[in-house]
Amino acid sequence: MIVPVLLAGGSGTRLWPLSREAYPKQFLKLGGEYTLIQQTVRRAQRLENAAPPIVICGDAHRFLVAEQLREIGIEDATIILEPEGRNTAPAAAVAALHVSKQYGDEALVFLMSADHVVADTAAFCKAAQIAAATAQTGRLMAFGIRPTRPETGYGYLKRGVALPGGAFELEQFVEKPELKLAEEFIKQEDYSWNGGLFLFSAGLFLTELKHFESALSSPSPLAGEGREEGATNMVAACQAALDKAKRDLDFIRLDADAFKQARSDSIDYALMEKTDKAALVPMDAGWDDVGSWSYLGTMSRDTRGNYAHGDVLIEDSDDTLVHSENRMVAAVGLKDTLIVETKDAVLVAASSRAQDVKAIVARLRAANREEAQIHPTVHRPWGSYETIAVGPRFQVKRIIVKPGRKLSSQMHHHRAEHWIVVCGTAKVSCDGRDLLLGENQSTYIPLGGVHRLENPGKVPLELIEVQSGSYLGEDDIVRFDDVYGRQ
Repeated sequence: MIVPVLLAGGSGTRLWPLSREAYPKQFLKLGGEYTLIQQTVRRAQRLENAAPPIVICGDAHRFLVAEQLREIGIEDATIILEPEGRNTAPAAAVAALHVSKQYGDEALVFLMSADHVVADTAAFCKAAQIAAATAQTGRLMAFGIRPTRPETGYGYLKRGVALPGGAFELEQFVEKPELKLAEEFIKQEDYSWNGGLFLFSAGLFLTELKHFESALSSPSPLAGEGREEGATNMVAACQAALDKAKRDLDFIRLDADAFKQARSDSIDYALMEKTDKAALVPMDAGWDDVGSWSYLGTMSRDTRGNYAHGDVLIEDSDDTLVHSENRMVAAVGLKDTLIVETKDAVLVAASSRAQDVKAIVARLRAANREEAQIHPTVHRPWGSYETIAVGPRFQVKRIIVKPGRKLSSQMHHHRAEHWIVVCGTAKVSCDGRDLLLGENQSTYIPLGGVHRLENPGKVPLELIEVQSGSYLGEDDIVRFDDVYGRQ
C-alpha cells in the first residue's frame, strides 16, 4: 500500500502578487482546470494500490485544503495541522508515525509537495512503481528529476551503481550549484534534480531517523537554513505531538508544545544524507516546482516568445510574459519582461530577476502591508468576501455565501452594517428576530446587534455589505457561536 502524503505549507512568495501568505500557490489554478493541490491529489489517485491521501498544512489553510479536496470529490483525506512549520523532516516523521499506526510498518509513505506540477502522469506512476518495489527491499527512495536546463535553484542528486529493477544507489546530495557547475551537471547522465519526492516504508524511516537522532549531539556542518542547536529527539517529539493531538472538526491538530520540541530540519539533512539505505529512481515526467513566474512562460508562447493570460495586448515585444487578472494590460516594445496584474498590485520585472520577487514580499512584510498576506478577495470556510470601496468611516464589501453555509453568530462594537441581497436567498438573524431576504431586498444590522447570516438556498448567496462606523477592522468581531470552531 502506498499512502500519498502532501506537504501543503508553502507560501509561494516568488509568485507574488498572485500567491499570498493567506492564499499561496498550491491553491491557485496556474495554467490548468485544477489548482496545484488538486492536481497533486488527482495524480496520487492514479498510483497503484494508493490509500486515501494525508495532507499536512498549517492552521490558517485548513479550510482551503478541505474545500479544494471536496471540490474534486475527496471526502476521506486525513488533514493534519502543524502548529508551526518545522521543515520537512518533522512533517515526514508525523506522517510515518500516523501511517504506521493506521496501516502498519510495512506501508509505504510517498512524500510530495502539494504545489509542484507533473506533465506526464503515466511516467510519474511508473517511477513510483519502481520506487515502491525497491523500497520493499529495505531502501529509502528519492526521485531524481531529469534536468532540462542548468538550474541553480535546485539541489542535485548523483546516482551510483545500478540496483535491480531500474533504481540506483544514491551516491551524493549536491547543494544548489553555481551556474558553471550546473551546466556541467546537465551534460552528465548521473546527475539529476532533487525534486523533494521521497518514498519509504513507515517502519524503516522511523528506525533510521531514531538511529541518527540518538547519535546527534551537535548540528551537521551541512545544516540548512533553520537548523537549530541541540539534539532534540525528533521522533519522540512528533510521537508526543500525535499522542496529544486533538480532533477539531475533520482535522487532526498536533499538540503545539510537543511539536515545537522537534528540531526544525529537512529530510535531506536529518536522514537521507546520512543513511546507507538511500536509493534513487530516475523520473522524466515533466516535473517543475512552479518556483517563479518563469514557469508560466514555458507553457505557451507565441512566435516571438511572448506569453499572455487574460485581457492582454502585446505589440512588438519579445520574450515577455503578461498575466492579467482583472483589466486590459497592453505591452509595447518590451524584451525579457514580466508583468503581472491583480486587483490591488502590479508587478513589473526583468524576466531574469523572476526569482527575486521574494525580496519585494520581504519589504511588504516589513512594512506590514496587507498586499503581502491577503488578496482583495478573502476566502473563508463559508465562502468569500471582496472589498470594493474604502473611505473615511465606511467600507463596501461583496460577500458570497455558499449554499447551506452560515457565518458565525457575532456582534461589532464599532460599526453598523447594511446588507443588500443581489442574488440568492439570505436568512438573517438579528437580536432575536429572523427574516428571509430575496433579491433586491435589504436589512440593517445596528452597532452592537447580535446577528448571523446564512444561505438556506441551493445557489450561492451574493450580497453587498456597507459598513459604517469609527473602526472597520476585521478584528472587531465578537463571536458567540461558530460551526467552524473559530474563536
